[in-house]
Amino acid sequence: MSYRTLTLEHDGHIAILTLNRPEKRNAISAEMIRELMRALDDVERSPARVVILTGAGTAFCAGMDLNYLKEFPSQSGEQIIEDAERIAGMFRRLWSFPRPLVAAVNGPAIAGGTGLATLCDFTLAVPEARFGYTEVRIGFMPAIVSSFLVRQVGEKRAREILLSGRLFDAQEAREMGLVNEVVPPEKLLPRARELAAELASLSPTALAHTKRLLVRLAESELDRELKLGVEASAAMRLTADFREGLAAFLEKRKPVWSGK
Repeated sequence: MSYRTLTLEHDGHIAILTLNRPEKRNAISAEMIRELMRALDDVERSPARVVILTGAGTAFCAGMDLNYLKEFPSQSGEQIIEDAERIAGMFRRLWSFPRPLVAAVNGPAIAGGTGLATLCDFTLAVPEARFGYTEVRIGFMPAIVSSFLVRQVGEKRAREILLSGRLFDAQEAREMGLVNEVVPPEKLLPRARELAAELASLSPTALAHTKRLLVRLAESELDRELKLGVEASAAMRLTADFREGLAAFLEKRKPVWSGK
């Protein structure tokens, strides 16, 4: 199966999924969302027992692609909801994927990239990696990831991360519980493969049942919260501050907020 925005390789019981838009710092496009969902389906039908998710080039994922963001103001109300639901579906699919996922974060993982990196079961990161939900800087909101983040770091820390929009390094992310290990760049993929091999040596049935239990413990509440997140994300796209923030970001100028 061929892809344009990522690559999928198999090495025995390990699948290596690489975001492959290095010229765009592996930014998330509508096409990447579709292909990532298809690749996860392909992995689930394969003999792979563990997946490694990483990025090509110097970045893991720089968040949403600029061309993708440019489409937001021109979308109809129905398109806005459908798009927010696709993004929510991608994050939920990662969170609930039945086989262990290991993120090998080789560089910055910003906004949606932070979501991709930290919703995996294990997150390894180089010291140079940067994380953060920066949406408020452009008059937007990280609505869809908020319910995941509260579960990961607690409400107080989540409020700080989401409301400040600040970036933080891999060590701080580890202290928060978003990163499991900080690994030197030259050891990142070898360590990810080592961990994947350890997981692949365990009972795939036991791992699948354990993941399913963890999902079932939270999915009813999470799905309710994701619906709220989709609605909030869609509503934010209709605001004047979002349009101004996006325009200022694209024009590389300081935004002038109207508070509307």
